[in-house]
Amino acid sequence: MIQPPRHFWELLKTYYAGESVSSGTRRTLGTCPLLTANFTRSRRFLEAPFSITRVLGALAVGFASTIALSASALDSVKIMIPANPGGGWDTTGRTLGAAMTKAGAVKNVQYDNKGGAGGTIGLAQFVNTAKGDGNAIMVGGMVMVGGVILNKSAVNLSMVTPLARLTGEYEVIVVPAVSPIKTMKELVAKFKADPGSVSWGGGSAGGTDHILAGMIAQAVGVDPAKVNYIPYAGGGEAQAAILGNHVTAGISGYSEFAAQIKAGKFRALAISSDKKIPGIEVATLKDQGIDVELFNWRGVFGAPGITDVQKKALLAALETTVKSAGWKEALAKQEWTDIYMSGDGFAKYIDEENKRIGDILGKLALKK
Repeated sequence: MIQPPRHFWELLKTYYAGESVSSGTRRTLGTCPLLTANFTRSRRFLEAPFSITRVLGALAVGFASTIALSASALDSVKIMIPANPGGGWDTTGRTLGAAMTKAGAVKNVQYDNKGGAGGTIGLAQFVNTAKGDGNAIMVGGMVMVGGVILNKSAVNLSMVTPLARLTGEYEVIVVPAVSPIKTMKELVAKFKADPGSVSWGGGSAGGTDHILAGMIAQAVGVDPAKVNYIPYAGGGEAQAAILGNHVTAGISGYSEFAAQIKAGKFRALAISSDKKIPGIEVATLKDQGIDVELFNWRGVFGAPGITDVQKKALLAALETTVKSAGWKEALAKQEWTDIYMSGDGFAKYIDEENKRIGDILGKLALKK
């Protein structure tokens, strides 16, 4: 915290008592960084008649400029969204950009969508083109961890700068409203009788949706390798496939399907939370006798090779954003869970996720 210069209180006392300021006080104030940072260091200022008005004015300018410096907004931010429009990362990236602008953390935001291969195509572009760019960030999450492993990608998350984990949400299993399948029990019965006859539509192969399908298979006694999974590059494509009755069931984060569920176009069969979520009238997998729970997370990464100063500026902008009313409103609107974690803690979490997802993919026979 910034402290007033020594003798500041003497100045106030002498002002009210009508006394003059001592030469010692003048010398002390003249060497105060808070003052000299905002006024010329010339002897002319220090030797000029020293009125209380000038002292208090100098202090006011010093404090004001310090506050302004700490709260200064980034001029611009470029957000790489490693997915096609309409999906969870796209929603996260654009919601974050809007909240950053609204919170005054950033003046201008640009977006770049580059989908495919579990986000690794966008990741590769980000790694190769944004090196050292302190104004570039990328959204990503659990799907990308699996995508890197499954696609044996030449690039991975160790090549970028972990900034913050932002949100988390549970997965929901749905069928189109016209489907004859009314319950999760009926879906499982059909799946167990003929695994190949049940097609599961979701995001990229090896992602959260795919992993959940494999975990459900394992839990109900079906070989996960027999899961008939249809991956889509974006949430919009997946929704179109479900609405068109081109897949038996769909899997995604609840927020992506919430509008269609509420509109009666999707029938929600189960949610992957550990317990029932207030305000969401969907039974958990566990409540229906399927011992599975899964939590999807999304976060933000900085470019490779950025400096500590650049990293701190991005972290400060994110910190300002996540504390803002606009971001909190967005969380409620999107029905996301706030799981904010930044800096070194998030970097450690990424390391743990790499191991956990790798083990899951191997165990579920999804790893190529």
